[in-house]
Amino acid sequence: MAQVILDSPLPHLDRVFDYSVPRELATSAQPGVRVRVRFSGREHTGFIIERSATTDSTTRLLPLMKVLSEQQVLTPGVLALSRAVAARYAGTVSDVLKVAIPPRMARVDTAFAAASDPAAEPAVSEPAPEPAVPAAAPSGPADLWTAGEPLLARYANGASFLRHLAAGHSPRAVLTSLGGYGSRDWAAEIAEAVAAVWHTGRGAVVVVPDQRDLARVEAALDHRLGSGQVARLTAEDGPTPRYRNFLKLLNGQVRVAVGTRSAAYAPVQDLGLVCLWDDGDDLHQEQRAPYQHVREVLLLRAGHEGCAVLLASGSQSTEAHRLVSTGWAQAIAADRSEVRRSAPRVVHTGDEFQLARDPLAARARIPHAAWQAASEGLARGPVLLQVARTGFSPALACEDCREPARCTVCTGPLAQTGRGGAPGCRWCGKPDPRWTCANCGSPRLRATVAGATRTAEELGRAFPGAKVYSSAGEHILDTVPDAPAVVVATPGAEPLVQGGYAAVILLDGSGMLSRESLRAGEDTLRRWFTAAILARPAADGGLVVITADDSTAVGHLVRWDPQGAAGRELSTRTDLGLPPAVRFAALSGSREALAAFTGDLDSGLFLRTIGPMPVAAQPGRLPGARQAGPGAGRDFADTQTSGADLQRLLLFFSYRSAPAATAWLKARKVALSAKGTTEPVHIRCDAADLI
Repeated sequence: MAQVILDSPLPHLDRVFDYSVPRELATSAQPGVRVRVRFSGREHTGFIIERSATTDSTTRLLPLMKVLSEQQVLTPGVLALSRAVAARYAGTVSDVLKVAIPPRMARVDTAFAAASDPAAEPAVSEPAPEPAVPAAAPSGPADLWTAGEPLLARYANGASFLRHLAAGHSPRAVLTSLGGYGSRDWAAEIAEAVAAVWHTGRGAVVVVPDQRDLARVEAALDHRLGSGQVARLTAEDGPTPRYRNFLKLLNGQVRVAVGTRSAAYAPVQDLGLVCLWDDGDDLHQEQRAPYQHVREVLLLRAGHEGCAVLLASGSQSTEAHRLVSTGWAQAIAADRSEVRRSAPRVVHTGDEFQLARDPLAARARIPHAAWQAASEGLARGPVLLQVARTGFSPALACEDCREPARCTVCTGPLAQTGRGGAPGCRWCGKPDPRWTCANCGSPRLRATVAGATRTAEELGRAFPGAKVYSSAGEHILDTVPDAPAVVVATPGAEPLVQGGYAAVILLDGSGMLSRESLRAGEDTLRRWFTAAILARPAADGGLVVITADDSTAVGHLVRWDPQGAAGRELSTRTDLGLPPAVRFAALSGSREALAAFTGDLDSGLFLRTIGPMPVAAQPGRLPGARQAGPGAGRDFADTQTSGADLQRLLLFFSYRSAPAATAWLKARKVALSAKGTTEPVHIRCDAADLI
């Protein structure tokens, strides 16, 4: 008999089904392989999770139709992790497995099968791997201390963390990094921790938000471990390279995996360390059900496999600070003397001293202090300006009455892509060269927000002798030369400079802080620190200028105190009973579907409920459409309810009652799915973009 998990999105099919194993498949139908089976008259793919001699089924078992691949891609560890993730997020195991295991590539399977058979001829389509280049890193744990002072040693608890890793232990830590460029950047610090584990014969998993960070970490790991010792796992590489690297890890050919979200499930043998860079980045939130966050996946994996944990970032998220405050993890952070030695000087244009010198600074987008910093910085090297939005003029309004300019077709916001260009809708893309204000009839437009393109154009005129680079939208630069230049970039698109920026100017901070989001302050501060660590140290003339209105977040940046900011934010949310002090689930669906779902709600499991309340869908957008911005529109997925009828209910629950609460949510979803009498209710747990 074979126990099979079906690849099906239906919640009531999220369980194991028994099938008989035909004699001709007895050898190949092993646990972990992909198979094709028949269920309810249709063919499905699935995975065998166990073989047994008996079954509890009282009906005649159907036979397995076919073994699709003899590669045992579903390991017991990945299966246990997938079940834990599905339980935490009230989802299905098959949805998690779609992220954890890449699609099968037949040619890669053939090549690996030929390589494992000594009598077989080498596969022509798969060249033999190149021999590894000798590692530039030390050759053993003891040599970590003879090759110079480790990078993490400049932080409190950093050297101790490395010693525990080199001794084969499994410490857990949260690193607040000061490294943004050069040989002491955060990628080199992560590679140092991975090397400490790798030299003990254990494996490691490193997850980063995007391709730019992936390239940095992979280069640092290649320098530490040698070429060919790391496997990339990212969908951007295409299905064939991804599946090939997956099988390399599965067969133990390499012991280090690095990649984006799906790399969290990499089948690394003898796992010793899981590492995550910038856990506050919204790219770590999975875009598909059950919408799991990579941080929680790695924490669950560390608990299951008993490995070390390193959460690293230029700032510190409230979730990471909660792990430190509860004693689950230790903080690795620089003391004040190291901050003064390595961090740039931070100037706030909105403080009393600057306002006394420049009374109009509060109204100017680029105050005099910022202009002066840019002018002086250009004499020493490149200058970075961080702006909030892409494009030329991403938001327009009537020049006379200040009414926001809207599209006459879908009522979406109008934007201008270039100077003198016709305004166009940011939603439907329709140009509107003959626009007139619906409120006063004026045809004149004004820009309410300046984008990266317009800022770069204005700075080019202000500094005619300087070269201007723009890194935003679809034109993101990875690096720029270490020479005097003006670099305009949106958050997360800042190019690297080998020697660091002479000055970093943070614009549009007030607009970023005023977003209607629980995490507006935390996200803005994270983006500020991410850009600020790219500046040179204060001793080398490095300067950061922040132009936002005076606020608590600005004070934490000026003092260079990301831990204090995270602690303050966590304390406030704990007093208010908001995440991450508690957990919550967002239920979306029609009013009738929500009423049926919560008809027998166990009030003892939940601290409080909010709603149901109408969900305002943007005009011109269909439910389920992906909208601009992190998480926008994803709450409509998997529902068949029109935008006008969509309702949302928030259920808050404690960490202690979380297993029972999510189990109840999943049980209700399964029961209603099996009946099929109501529209589906979409569940998202801990969705940071919804509150």
